[in-house]
Amino acid sequence: MHNEFTAIVEQDGPLHIAYCAEVLGANGQGKSREECLANLREAISLILEYRREESLRALPPDAKQELVVIG
Repeated sequence: MHNEFTAIVEQDGPLHIAYCAEVLGANGQGKSREECLANLREAISLILEYRREESLRALPPDAKQELVVIG
């Protein structure tokens, strides 16, 4: 599956900081732009994995799951 997200990257003194427009709470920072984006990618992945696990735990026993592929 192919996912694309928007990274907003800014310089803050010696650090690069970034956040993801589509995934609330996903942030990254680093001494270089590349390190910052790598940290943001990891944050996005962890947040989406956590949200998926939490939502699946809350499903009623008779609910059906279907895979929906985008892209």
